Amino acid sequence: MDKKEARKKSKEARKQLSQEEIEDKSLAIANQLLRMDIWDKLYFHLFLTIEEQKEINTEYILQILAGKDKEIVISKCEFATLGMTHFLLTDNTKIKKNSYNVPEPVDGLEVPDAKIDVVFVPLLAYDKQGNRVGYGKGFYDNFLSKCKPETIKIGLSFFPPEEKINDVSESDVKLDFCVTPEGVISF
Repeated sequence: MDKKEARKKSKEARKQLSQEEIEDKSLAIANQLLRMDIWDKLYFHLFLTIEEQKEINTEYILQILAGKDKEIVISKCEFATLGMTHFLLTDNTKIKKNSYNVPEPVDGLEVPDAKIDVVFVPLLAYDKQGNRVGYGKGFYDNFLSKCKPETIKIGLSFFPPEEKINDVSESDVKLDFCVTPEGVISF
């Protein structure tokens, strides 16, 4: 399966999910994360949900991180460079949707890539080798390639992996884990 086919299949599968199913599966994913050996880390990067794309509701993960007193990092996309600027999420952080309906911080305390210990990675699809397929702009591959080597990359998905994504490129960054409602897959 190539990336284009994987994107289409995943988007179709997401469209079939009811809001209740999204909430139930999102909560199950958050509960699976609690079983992982990652909670000694401090800086956690989390994407904010694009509701229009029927993405995983990351609010449950946000609550876990806040409850464990972790430093929560969220990003703003820079479309001119396909880069991301990361900000510490605080009580004063203002969130605004960009033109693609991505909720982003307006500004705040910037956090360098090298400080981030764990990244929860959005995806449309992934395979049994840990290759992920996103929306195709390369924001996360650019970002993950700048993180320190020991940064833990965790994909979040409602669905099981594809057998194999055929058109993986050199610039694609593999996941270390993917968490689904059913469990944690290690690569």
